[in-house]
Amino acid sequence: MNREEVFKKINDIFIDVFDDTSIVVGEETSAKDIEDWDSLTHITLISAVEEEFGIKFAMKDVLGMKNVGEMVNIIMEDM
Repeated sequence: MNREEVFKKINDIFIDVFDDTSIVVGEETSAKDIEDWDSLTHITLISAVEEEFGIKFAMKDVLGMKNVGEMVNIIMEDM
């Protein structure tokens, strides 16, 4: 799976979690860019991404992620 395909799947997860079809995530998308992205939805997002890609993020990775691009980097490393 290439980076573009990973972004597509992540974007679909964001649309589902936030119930907002207008969301389009990019490399620099972060919690400050999506109004409803709080600590609870962050946990939901992490869980949904882990399930979709069959991975388990390390706590240091979860705490260190600053944007969606960093999340994709971690996913790509685990594939």
